[in-house]
Amino acid sequence: MRAAATSIRKPLVYWTAGVLTYMVAVFHRQSLGVTGIDAAARFGVGAAGLSMFAMLQLLVYAAMQIPVGILVDRVGSKRMLLVGAAVMALGQLVFAVATGLAGAVAGRVLIGCGDAMTFISVIRIVNLWFPPRRNPVIVQLTGLLGQLGAIASAVPLIHSLRTYGWTPTFLGASALGVVAMLIVTVGLRDRRPEGGATALGLRAAWAEPGTRLGMWTHAATQSSVAAFTILWGYPFLVQGQGLSPSTAGLLLTTLTLLAMICGPLVGYLAGRFPLRRSWMVLAVIGGTAGAWTLVLLWPAPAPLWVLVLLIVALATNGPGSVIGFDYARTFNPAERIGVATGIVNGGGFVATISVVTLIGVSMDLQGDFRWAFAVQYPVWLLGAVQVLRYRTRARRLLALRLAPNNA
Repeated sequence: MRAAATSIRKPLVYWTAGVLTYMVAVFHRQSLGVTGIDAAARFGVGAAGLSMFAMLQLLVYAAMQIPVGILVDRVGSKRMLLVGAAVMALGQLVFAVATGLAGAVAGRVLIGCGDAMTFISVIRIVNLWFPPRRNPVIVQLTGLLGQLGAIASAVPLIHSLRTYGWTPTFLGASALGVVAMLIVTVGLRDRRPEGGATALGLRAAWAEPGTRLGMWTHAATQSSVAAFTILWGYPFLVQGQGLSPSTAGLLLTTLTLLAMICGPLVGYLAGRFPLRRSWMVLAVIGGTAGAWTLVLLWPAPAPLWVLVLLIVALATNGPGSVIGFDYARTFNPAERIGVATGIVNGGGFVATISVVTLIGVSMDLQGDFRWAFAVQYPVWLLGAVQVLRYRTRARRLLALRLAPNNA
């Protein structure tokens, strides 16, 4: 009994250290979203300039997913989490003292770089320390608890900006990175890497239809909520819908809380009905597109209940996108789980970059939030088509592998 309790307690301790670090990473990632208006005034930029900050941060994040996936398979999660936390702390420090565009861009790039090292490392902890049957729920809980960082980046960050100003607020954010490093140093022990990913492993992960099914799942479900929370949701609610800053912050917090409630349910259903995961993904895409259609067609300002309906739909996006990582785990062996996860995560953030950038360009060209947010429709359509396409390929290949002649 004592040995069994120890075998359960150790993975939980290690996972907790990883999740706390991921919470800090989400805080850093989302910190621009609710400070966008202040950032525009401080650095003298418009909508396209704000979009550039977010785009560069996400571009670095997306570009590093595959290299980070290879590295985490080779050197382990602990080292990557330590480096990631240090780089993000440095990025917030630079952002805190920056007064010009170059410093602001450098700060966001560093944050994107450190952020890229975090989630994949935590997912590797889950895959190596927990049994497969628990993996979908644990991964959803990882995403769920990580969103506490998004809550801290909403109302508390707005309050800190109003009370203490720009530099003290972001210096405090930088200090959180140091705290994350201490947590990882004390609370995490890593398993020795087993083989590690190679170029061959990267090619094999990409050739696996299940990996690309996960990538398109992540792209189609994450891009809308990520663009909303990282940059454009707060300006849309305040400037486009006429809400007060406090009400907008409350809605963003509500979005996160609803996602936290939805996550374990989605994880349970994904583990209980693995052959129905794609239908869950398609339901998330359809529900999100429907809610946005209602909001965009309603003459602004839309009633609060319509905006709440949008928040509810967006709250399913994060849990839906995590199904993509479950596909990566299902269709790839443990020795290349990091690089497969990197492919899935990278695809989702490439889609997010596209949506964030197109919204910013559209806002600068014509200044109407309704037309700007309409750029999401092609992403949803392409994502849904590709999910159906690679679902068919993945099922066909799985059937061949399980055929009696291959046994």
